[in-house]
Amino acid sequence: MSTPSDLQSNSHLDKPKVYNPPSCKFTFWLVLCAMILLGTNMRGPIVALGSIKPVVEAALNISGTQIGWLGAVPMLTFAVGALISPAIGKRFGIENTLIVMIVMLTFGMVLRVVVPTWIGFLSGTVILTLAIGFANTLAAPVIKERTPNNIPLITGLFSLTMTVTAGIVAGVVLPLSERVGWQWALGGWSFLGIFAIAIWIFLRIRLGSSSNQAVAPVEQGPSKISVWRTAFAWQIAVFMGIQSLLYYTVASFLPAILSSKGMSEIQAGQMASVFQFMAPVAIITLTWLVNRGRPIQALAVLAAVFNVIGILGLSYTSTDWAWLWSALMGAGCSAIFTLSMMLFSLRTYTTNQASELSGMAQFVGYIIAFFGPLGTGWLNEATDNWDLPLLIILILMILNVGIAWLVSRPVMVDGKKI
Repeated sequence: MSTPSDLQSNSHLDKPKVYNPPSCKFTFWLVLCAMILLGTNMRGPIVALGSIKPVVEAALNISGTQIGWLGAVPMLTFAVGALISPAIGKRFGIENTLIVMIVMLTFGMVLRVVVPTWIGFLSGTVILTLAIGFANTLAAPVIKERTPNNIPLITGLFSLTMTVTAGIVAGVVLPLSERVGWQWALGGWSFLGIFAIAIWIFLRIRLGSSSNQAVAPVEQGPSKISVWRTAFAWQIAVFMGIQSLLYYTVASFLPAILSSKGMSEIQAGQMASVFQFMAPVAIITLTWLVNRGRPIQALAVLAAVFNVIGILGLSYTSTDWAWLWSALMGAGCSAIFTLSMMLFSLRTYTTNQASELSGMAQFVGYIIAFFGPLGTGWLNEATDNWDLPLLIILILMILNVGIAWLVSRPVMVDGKKI
């Protein structure tokens, strides 16, 4: 016969175990570490090729045209990845998809050095850049879902990590190749992918998947919105695309433009470094200002104005102030990219919307950017000077000031005021 104490004991044992979700602080640090490790893999494999291009060209015995294709592939695969990743992330879960993409990225880095042929290198580049295209798009919805109260901070640190890692890789890959060979210098960075895979698997186990997200409450706004039919989505797509067009054009041709104006090759190369090294300064400053509550609209317009002044100075002044024009364009491009990443999360109601907006804007943006280096190079050859391509870029930068004002207004993706 059971005593009251026995019954009390049994009822205690029969109670279902309550799942205790990770604390907000634990989630914040886990997501931050995961995003930083993701960021370390997303720019290094691309910029490394630019720094070691002559070595790879000689080692694989390939032509300049084939090298040119390797430089053009990233923007095309970024666009493809951005277009298809929202649907795949929604179907299989964002974290699950990202884990697979990091595995692909790491595999692509290894493939292009263990199969030292043109086909092997091209295949590895396509695989890893397609994976980066997915990660570019799915980073914003992860930040929105997991750390909604720290979107500017984590987005800024994620963008900063990509920039700093790219600078480090670009600076050390060539001297490293002289010591250990070009294959180790390029493929050795895959160890960062292994660390990223491990922490994303741990994040998936601890936090679960974002695939089964609840529909947003009615008072927050509609959950079913076609981003392809909203003015805001097209504004941010063009805003980001024009910025990317300037970034990839300047990264490709700045030394050549300055050399044509009489600057030495060494000094022109240094101006390219100034352009790249302004990114961390701009990202840190922007993140700090947004976290302090400074108006996003003013920051967006200021970044776009920086690009106008930079390209104007580069086009119509002497090379004495080239460092200033390079710095302004570097700061403007980095600030606009980081702001765009923030807006994907800040201006949407749900994680799925953030993913779809990010995918649509980056698809359109990278298609626009693809024609920057291509068109600039063609016009330079056709006219035998840089005047016409620089004038066209200047007009686009002026246009982007107006788009910056539109896209940074306090409205949601469907046009409703915040």
